[in-house]
Amino acid sequence: MEDPSLERHFRGHKDVISCADFSPNNKQLATGSADTFLMIWNLNPKARAYRFVGHKDKVSSVQFSPAGNLVASASWDKTVRLWTPTIKGESTVIRAHTAVIRSVSFSRDGQHLVTASDDKSLKVWSVHRQRFMYSLNQHTNWVRSAKFSPDGRLIVSCGDDRSVRIWDTTNKQCVNKFTDYGGSVTFVDFNSSGTCIASSGSDNTLKIWDIRTNKLLQHYQVHSSGINCFSFHPSSNYLISASNDSTVKILDLLEGRLIYTLHGHQGPVFTVAFSRGGEYFASGGTDAQVLLWKTNFDAFNYKEVLKCNNRRLNPEPAPHLTDIHPRSPHLHTASSASIEINPSFNVADTQTLDPPVVDVGQSLFSKTQHRVSSLVNGVPAHNEWRNSRGFQQRPSSSKRQEEEETHIETFTQEEQTMHNSLPPSLSNTLEHIVEQLDVLTQVSLAETLF
Repeated sequence: MEDPSLERHFRGHKDVISCADFSPNNKQLATGSADTFLMIWNLNPKARAYRFVGHKDKVSSVQFSPAGNLVASASWDKTVRLWTPTIKGESTVIRAHTAVIRSVSFSRDGQHLVTASDDKSLKVWSVHRQRFMYSLNQHTNWVRSAKFSPDGRLIVSCGDDRSVRIWDTTNKQCVNKFTDYGGSVTFVDFNSSGTCIASSGSDNTLKIWDIRTNKLLQHYQVHSSGINCFSFHPSSNYLISASNDSTVKILDLLEGRLIYTLHGHQGPVFTVAFSRGGEYFASGGTDAQVLLWKTNFDAFNYKEVLKCNNRRLNPEPAPHLTDIHPRSPHLHTASSASIEINPSFNVADTQTLDPPVVDVGQSLFSKTQHRVSSLVNGVPAHNEWRNSRGFQQRPSSSKRQEEEETHIETFTQEEQTMHNSLPPSLSNTLEHIVEQLDVLTQVSLAETLF
């Protein structure tokens, strides 16, 4: 059996990496950061990376649509953007909530989005009609995460009110609630079959519930600090988690135990995600780098994985003199709880050059800055207020007023061209250069022209 191995690292963000997601075809990786940028990395080592400019505050969540033709990003600037992941950098801006948005997620069919916010609400949106549909409002504190079930009939959410709630998307009611948590619930998701949910918390725990029986199936406390994120392997046999203790851990869900502890990040790890096929996973954190790992162990028969892992964790100990007859009571050295993977020692090639980065979407910057910063649905920004935790919010309004205030702004290609700071001829020349020339020529010309 092969251990997980560090394939590459990506550097290009200037601040904490907060979120990550693989494209459905496993050729790209999207990441969001506190530096306000969305970046899309190509897994081909020689391909360029794209930095999408538009958000005015930290990017908190990112996800590719199931078809891969859109990328949704959520931000502390209270907006969600739907990006077309191309060199043009086109995006649709959704004025989604009245406070920081923590999470955005597509339904499995790509028809809907669910967003979660510090305004204590969830909101569901139609993607193709680009229209707000309805709110879910029973959380009593910030909502940290929300996900659709695989069949789209349920939504699971969690937050700082120390609860996990399950919602029926048909009648728009909360149909179940789990409250056995010692702190904020930081992340939640369904397994691939939709029969179980997992949740992580600031109390260092990770729990898995069977939603058919409402029973707690597994309870893990393998991290020494709060867990920020996790991801199910597509087989639902494994789960990876990211923690403030600077580690990524891999759990064997069938046996109910920890099998790997991965080191490599300097400081808390905020995000981790398996690729759609499970061959890779990515992690990111406060060190502003994205680590791309190859899973390896999932390519083997599960029973072989279990056998090899047990053999390595519990090797035959060297015989003690007291093992020879007649025996007397004695202690053997304790075995490790998991296999430790430290890429500083175990990975030969971590010196891959960072890919060249191309900025796209700059034409949106000046226009959205005026609309978002200067006006909030026609109300001057100075009428906003800051709560005790430092985030801007507006005074609460009735549900009807809130839904009327929620709207979408779309920026067409013509509008982008009008507001582009570069002349059209130069813009076209740059686009042609980026699309046609090899990487070294692109970098040279980009530096010259910019």
